[in-house]
Amino acid sequence: MIGSSLVKKIILKPGREKSLLQRHPWVFSGAVEKVIGNPEIGETVAVCDSAGHFLGWGAYSPSSQIRVRVWSFDEEEKISAEFFYNRIQTALWIREKSVLLRDTNAYRLVHAESDGLPGLIVDRYSDWLVVQFLSAGANYWKKEIVSVLSELGVGGIYERSDVEVRRLEGLSETRGVLWGKEPPSIIRVKENGFQFAIDIQTGQKTGFYLDQRVNRERLQEYCQGKDVLNCFCYTGGFTVYALAGGANSVLSIDSSDGALALADENVKLNQLPEERNRWLEADVFLALRKFRDEGRSFDLIVLDPPKFASTAAQAQRAARGYKDINLLAIKLLKPGGILFTFSCSGGITPELFQKIVAGAAIDARADVQILERLYQSPDHPVLLTFPEGEYLKGLVCIKRPTDH
Repeated sequence: MIGSSLVKKIILKPGREKSLLQRHPWVFSGAVEKVIGNPEIGETVAVCDSAGHFLGWGAYSPSSQIRVRVWSFDEEEKISAEFFYNRIQTALWIREKSVLLRDTNAYRLVHAESDGLPGLIVDRYSDWLVVQFLSAGANYWKKEIVSVLSELGVGGIYERSDVEVRRLEGLSETRGVLWGKEPPSIIRVKENGFQFAIDIQTGQKTGFYLDQRVNRERLQEYCQGKDVLNCFCYTGGFTVYALAGGANSVLSIDSSDGALALADENVKLNQLPEERNRWLEADVFLALRKFRDEGRSFDLIVLDPPKFASTAAQAQRAARGYKDINLLAIKLLKPGGILFTFSCSGGITPELFQKIVAGAAIDARADVQILERLYQSPDHPVLLTFPEGEYLKGLVCIKRPTDH
């Protein structure tokens, strides 16, 4: 198969095959010695070591620093429509086996590299699938992938490839119906006994932060009788759980009036006490500084900001932003107060995130302890050989009170 002159190949530099032998799916541009056969963007190529030995089948991306994303390490496997059918069916089987998905109809069906499908995201919202083709390879096989997904008994498939990361792959941003009916402007889904109104056409990510489902449920257990501040609240996921958990009051901040309108609808959908709830349309950084200057304080604060760093190269700039909001939050916490703080930036490692929060605590002159570490929900699995798949980091911290 590899000996055929028709097979297009990527030959690596000597000694650059180690990560592939450890089944990591990325080949960076600096590891490539030569390209044989002039493959087009997204086309399948054989990746070989410097001696010509087969390492894997992957998708070629001439514009990206990640020059190849590997589909399979099996030389006998053919990358075809059947390949995508089998991978998607396996991903579905894994989700159906998870006990944590029994009380929800909104979950991630395909989590890119961690499900053996680099650059492909598929989220299910009730009768709708929302798909992102984030890599050249996933985009190349779009027609075949949509055909497989259309057999899953859904009303429609909607694309949300309107993300900047596609430009790194030499692809333009795109959005719209791929199959079936046009989705309604608002879709209702259920999660852990709650209802949520979701905008899959224009909402952030694919419409909802599915990766926080388990963490929202965890927050609920901390909220009884607490005055809660929910920052970057988006459509009110943590707000709903805080109110359901018996919070004395919840103040939720976001800069988007559209998101806050949907958040308000979600509180009403779940018949939660609106008199305990308040929305604030504002820049979170400015609002926290204002609260600090006013001497405000809270029993529990949630920091769930948007992605500050997509890559490790952006980590230093992002670290300043994470430190600033954590410093302000720690200062606003009452003694004994609880902080739920998160980072969804892939360029920020769990170790770096802990150092950032520790630095914020030092600058706030506070002793802060970690009570729990939080991660993305299990429908966002992490392949052991692809640690980059673990992008969501969370810490539950307590601001130590004065010794009794």
